[in-house]
Amino acid sequence: MNKKLVQRIIIVAAIIIAVILFKFLGLGQYLSLDYLKASQDKFTQIYASHRLLVIATYMGIYILVTALSLPGAAVMTLAGGAMFGFWVGVLVVSFASTIGATLASFVARFLLRDWVQNRFG
Repeated sequence: MNKKLVQRIIIVAAIIIAVILFKFLGLGQYLSLDYLKASQDKFTQIYASHRLLVIATYMGIYILVTALSLPGAAVMTLAGGAMFGFWVGVLVVSFASTIGATLASFVARFLLRDWVQNRFG
């Protein structure tokens, strides 16, 4: 089998497994406004004691949600502003969303490059 084809199959399988796990484990419930409102005090306490860890974890989750095009990015954007304040929230959300979108573009380009070139020349 072609090495490039094997790489594509592995990437597609990893994405499909991640999306299935997201749905199967019900992780979408944690990306809702209701859950965030109910947990706001807890998040504020954790953020006050572990700022960098919370920001890094938030960015990692945001990047993953954006890169896999999972629902919840809009709610995470609002949560970032509410948890971190305006200026820190703007910086964190901007970097995380840009990195996630870039990864999504790289994956799409890697997986669909040949099809697009054959279709549109």
